[in-house]
Amino acid sequence: MFEGLQGKLQDVFQKLKGEGKVTPEALDAALRQIRLALLEADVHLRVVKPFIERVRERSLGAEVLESLTPAQQVVKVVRDELHTLLGDEGTELRIDGRPTVIMLCGLQGSGKTTTAGKLAKRLKKRGRHPVLVAGDLQRAAAVEQLKQVGKGVDVPVVEPEPNETVADLGTRALALARQRGHDVMIMDTAGRLHVDTALMDEIKQLAERIQPHETLFVADSMTGQDAVKSAEQFAAALPLTGVILTKLDGDSRGGAALSIRTVAKVPIRMVGVGEKADDLELFHPERMASRMIGMGDVLSLIERAEQGLDAAETERLAKRMVNREFTLEDLRDQLRQIRRLGPLSQVLGMLPKIGPLKGLDAAQVDEGGLKRVEAIINSMTPHERRRPDVLNGSRKKRISMGSGTSVAEINRLLKQYKSMQKMMKGVQGKFLRSAMGRMGAGR
Repeated sequence: MFEGLQGKLQDVFQKLKGEGKVTPEALDAALRQIRLALLEADVHLRVVKPFIERVRERSLGAEVLESLTPAQQVVKVVRDELHTLLGDEGTELRIDGRPTVIMLCGLQGSGKTTTAGKLAKRLKKRGRHPVLVAGDLQRAAAVEQLKQVGKGVDVPVVEPEPNETVADLGTRALALARQRGHDVMIMDTAGRLHVDTALMDEIKQLAERIQPHETLFVADSMTGQDAVKSAEQFAAALPLTGVILTKLDGDSRGGAALSIRTVAKVPIRMVGVGEKADDLELFHPERMASRMIGMGDVLSLIERAEQGLDAAETERLAKRMVNREFTLEDLRDQLRQIRRLGPLSQVLGMLPKIGPLKGLDAAQVDEGGLKRVEAIINSMTPHERRRPDVLNGSRKKRISMGSGTSVAEINRLLKQYKSMQKMMKGVQGKFLRSAMGRMGAGR
């Protein structure tokens, strides 16, 4: 996420720190590079110009120039201004009707249908009883797609009847939702361009009929300024209450995220960060600003760990490390825990790009490597997992055939495992036991 912008900003900050003292000349050179980085990230020019002026004004202030670490203060100013651009913290949907009506709109291919399913899943977790409405009557197989999405999240779908208009469908679905006791109705709609007068009139008529409590513009973050321009135009036609940015996990630039609130004057409420039904999160501008400048998003990583990791299993593995009893079986269990956090590229993307992690490209991480390691360990006998020193040539050949890997990969795994053992032996037991004691006291 934001790898391109992140890398360019990191280079600018590194040069600035190398200057020692931040002079107006050095600051101007840095700001020129930041301006170029933002424009290359597809950030709107109307956003870039005032942003650079605000950073210049704050960075030339006495608080920055007279500080002991002026370069770091400039980095903080850039982060704070990025946070300001991104806007306020995302908020959950307002549920205040019987049913509450949520209408999704946007361009074709922006991810509205998938987002409808993610919203339904999120609302179910909050104890709500949503219903989905298949209001995309333009795209072939759109109704069937929403039915499959609804099936995946176990939420019913209201389908259109033959020759039914989308406005009539909305009216009928609203009556059905009340009749069946649903407290939320999520209305999917067809993708449309603002210049398509007939389709824009259609969605206005739909909005008049169903009176949505939330009208959300679903934007593909990877389309950059196209998404921003479309959001601005839809906001002029409909009373939008927010934006949901989709495909943010694949966005290396960040132009849409940084521009959309300023240009369209609509807050970002939620972001899609993956293909699974659970991959919809509240928008956190401060965390996103930190990721854009390479400071990572440790808070989101902690939250993901709290939700995904088995605390008892994690403590068991930690105790075995302390007692130097860590086997290949334990390594396999640890890798399974890591995989529960989500794609490894996403996890690494949340870490700060400093020290040994500087230059690490999360997009190039071999996700399949963890699966191959697990396959190798699973192909061993229990004795071999606990005593890998018994693995001779014939045993390795058998394991490679059983796991679909090579003997070289097995040797590489064993070498890494031995390195881990040496590292654990080198760590003072007193420190580890102290850490374990704190873990036990926190329960």
